[in-house]
Amino acid sequence: MNTMTFEKLQYNELKETVKSYCVSGLGKKLLDQLEPSSNQKVVRNRLTETSEARAILDAEHHVPFVGVSNVEHLIGKLEKGIILEPTELVHLADFLRGCRKLKQFMLAKEFFAPMLSSYAHSMTEFLHIEEEIQFAIKGSRVDSAASKELRRIRKQIESTEGKIKERLNKFLNSSGNQKYIQEFFISEKDGRYTIPIKSSFKNQVAGTVVELSAKGTTAFIEPSTVTKLTAELATLKAEEAVEEYQILATLSGILLEQISKININVELISQYDLVFAKGKFSQQTNGIEPKVNSHGYTKLINSKHPLLQGEVVPLNMEIGSEYRSLIITGPNAGGKTIVLKTIGLLTLAVMSGFHIAADPETEVSIFEKVFVDIGDNQSIENALSTFSSHMKNMSDMMGVANHHTLLLFDEIGSGTEPNEGAALAIAILDEFYHKGCITVATTHYGEIKRFSERHSDFMNAAMQFDSETLEPKYRLIIGAAGESNALWISKKMKLPDNVLERAKSYIDNKEYRFERVHESKIKKPPMTSTKTVETYEYVKGDKVMLLDYDDVAIVYKEKDSFHNLVVLYQQELIEVNVKRVKLELKASELYPEGYDLNTLFVAYKDRKLQHDIERGSKKALRKIQKDIRNRK
Repeated sequence: MNTMTFEKLQYNELKETVKSYCVSGLGKKLLDQLEPSSNQKVVRNRLTETSEARAILDAEHHVPFVGVSNVEHLIGKLEKGIILEPTELVHLADFLRGCRKLKQFMLAKEFFAPMLSSYAHSMTEFLHIEEEIQFAIKGSRVDSAASKELRRIRKQIESTEGKIKERLNKFLNSSGNQKYIQEFFISEKDGRYTIPIKSSFKNQVAGTVVELSAKGTTAFIEPSTVTKLTAELATLKAEEAVEEYQILATLSGILLEQISKININVELISQYDLVFAKGKFSQQTNGIEPKVNSHGYTKLINSKHPLLQGEVVPLNMEIGSEYRSLIITGPNAGGKTIVLKTIGLLTLAVMSGFHIAADPETEVSIFEKVFVDIGDNQSIENALSTFSSHMKNMSDMMGVANHHTLLLFDEIGSGTEPNEGAALAIAILDEFYHKGCITVATTHYGEIKRFSERHSDFMNAAMQFDSETLEPKYRLIIGAAGESNALWISKKMKLPDNVLERAKSYIDNKEYRFERVHESKIKKPPMTSTKTVETYEYVKGDKVMLLDYDDVAIVYKEKDSFHNLVVLYQQELIEVNVKRVKLELKASELYPEGYDLNTLFVAYKDRKLQHDIERGSKKALRKIQKDIRNRK
């Protein structure tokens, strides 16, 4: 399997649909990791699980997953030695309670769900841990009843806080303090009890300024009468925090001691969530458990694509028994591609343990590999055309395909010249056939249909087409090669019968008529005086336009017997036909009389060297001798 197969067949979309039926992140995570299996035993087990889950859901309508959620992050904390917070401990206790309830539920279903029920025996109940956490933590806080010491400390805290409030109320009610007080209430600031005092009197009140208001008009003062009690309260709260920590550490330690068994519960709950999500999907789609085999035989009876909504025309097809390759023809938008995707996705679904919408007699083969070539595979990154990408895809498949491979090809051989495309497609299909593959391919090419008709292990099929309404019926007919829909449509559009008959003859016999039209039917142009067309004879030095390059060049050699010129273009001499040049300027217009045209075709440095030799330059002679030595 590869990602392109999953993408083209919408396998990941199918998994997302099933994932919506999971009740926790545990099942969703397992579903994300799920892939089709090529092991027949694994596939049978998966399908049995789904069937048993479906039976339970049909009978009970509800599975107790209350409290079951993803607790892996909490388990991770415990394994790192981190003490859990009260809310986290409650979360784990809820999970363990959910495991216990689900185990009891599943053990009671042993009669009609023996496989799923057997998993519950591996699940551990932790009733004592549930009770410990429930006893020690209430309302997301360590309860006072969790230990005698915590109860004692909290009673002292309560007593001390009562004394502080009593003294502060006495301060508020004192007539001597009325003028200092900004507002008559007790305010807690940073764990200390204060009275709002007018800032102008803050130095006249015995106590500690804990905080000033934003505008500076009020000073929150802790009166000196409660300072000692506040210190006692801080000490008691520190003792409370230590005792709470000890209780949380003890509870976390109890959980850590059982962490391996709790992890097994997590795995089992994840599996149950996944399996019951499959069961719910089976209910929703009215799915069935098909028969399975591993020898390539697939028989789909009234099967439907699992992602299509509304009224869907069921698919009936068979392959792998009397024939191993199926060639499907039919009109564009007639449903050929949907047939391929239905076959492919139903195969992957069964290999994943999903029920499929079909009749109970349906049988599906399991494959080691499933490959598809559907749609436009043009690669922008690699600058490959659609046809090149298809051929690269075919090449990759041929390297790994074997007799346990399912191949699905849409419009095989398309994207190039029809004759070559058809011949190449036939060769490819034949090669895969000899590798033992099961192949389903769609095509418009008549040559492929004819090849399939003659091959004993190939079978033609056609998408049904209503010749009266010119509409596809989206129904696959095995054994029919399909009529020429183009001719049907043309006939309905009132194209003359003789034209249609001639076209059909061309299709059937490949014999073409080459009758010349009668002269009486040809409208000849009026007679005009003939003029001799003057043709220009190009000469050396003419400036011409090269039509193929859209650029200018200079004529070096005149026209030869093959009507070719040699021209100088970008410092190179090239040969072009006179029909591919156009005169720009004649040589006589470009150069004065007596001008040495040869200098046009000799580089400046070569002309200078020749001139130096003629005047006897020793430097030029030494250069020539050096070039000779270098060549040796």
